[in-house]
Amino acid sequence: MSRFWSDHVSSLSPYVAGEQPRVPDLLKLNTNENPYGPSPKALQAITQAVGNRLRLYPDNESKALREAVAALHGIDAAQVFVGNGSDEVLAHVFNGLFRRAGRTLLMPDVTYSFYRTYCVLYDIDVQLVPLTDDFSICASDYTLAGGNAPAGIIFANPNAPTGIAMPLSDIEAIARANPDTPVVVDEAYVDFGAESASTLLGQYDNILVIHTMSKSRSLAGLRVGFAMGSPEIINGLNRIKDSFNSYPLDSLAQVAAVAAIQDTAYFDSTRHAIMQARQVLIKRLAGLGFDVLPSAANFVFARHPHHDAFGLSQALRERNILVRHFENQRIDQFLRITVGTPEECERLCINLAEICQ
Repeated sequence: MSRFWSDHVSSLSPYVAGEQPRVPDLLKLNTNENPYGPSPKALQAITQAVGNRLRLYPDNESKALREAVAALHGIDAAQVFVGNGSDEVLAHVFNGLFRRAGRTLLMPDVTYSFYRTYCVLYDIDVQLVPLTDDFSICASDYTLAGGNAPAGIIFANPNAPTGIAMPLSDIEAIARANPDTPVVVDEAYVDFGAESASTLLGQYDNILVIHTMSKSRSLAGLRVGFAMGSPEIINGLNRIKDSFNSYPLDSLAQVAAVAAIQDTAYFDSTRHAIMQARQVLIKRLAGLGFDVLPSAANFVFARHPHHDAFGLSQALRERNILVRHFENQRIDQFLRITVGTPEECERLCINLAEICQ
């Protein structure tokens, strides 16, 4: 603890990001990055935008990007909020929607670990709702009336790190049962096989849907995220953003994101390739004795009944293959494995077969 810190800094437990080592011949399946590059049209847009205009500030309203998102999802641009990656969008959500005196945030006990970090950072009272025995989210746990309305409800769909998706009807039931509560659906992985709650925005003004351009659009290096919801909620997020950083997205990120959104052919071809590789990977892992949870994401969550998960992750590391291991008690025997190209998945499985023999 430093004498220069603010009072709350020592109590923080910062989010631990996946490793980003620079090792030759490294197979990196630990951070759910897309194995395919960005849309060629996005790269072309960046090239064309490089020039003298970079001396100017970017569009602080990201108008073209918000219009592209709105057109894609059939909503109005006033219903779109953008930020420097979905993590920044989430930070503004926790700060702007969930800090409600006397009310508690509800979220799953196993979900994206950054949520807990934000709760500590913004001093938010939280109630962790256990996943079921099969690691799914039970909608009725969030629909039972009683006491004060929650300050908010947040979950990832598909959930992270399990990869399990909720049906749209369950999300609708949660929103309908909590009309005075923001229901935030973090859809970082939705494009790999789940239904988006963006289709419910016209019916429920309490739903906020968050997307990232890092996964299915292959733009993790540019940091672009956005939220979709009612103008009332979006206005609140803009008040937070403009009290923090009026220019969260640089000019190159904005033009690349627009081009990536508009290149639907490339988007569909790469995400379907990942979904096909996922199914093959699940079968291969099952053949090696792994229990694999049903995944609608670009990763799988698997455990082996006869091999310790941390030991497996270390054995793979020695072979220049990175996967993600979590120390949380309920999931400490699972590995989260990003779906790579078919060749990358094959390399993983060959090595796992040798390790598990």
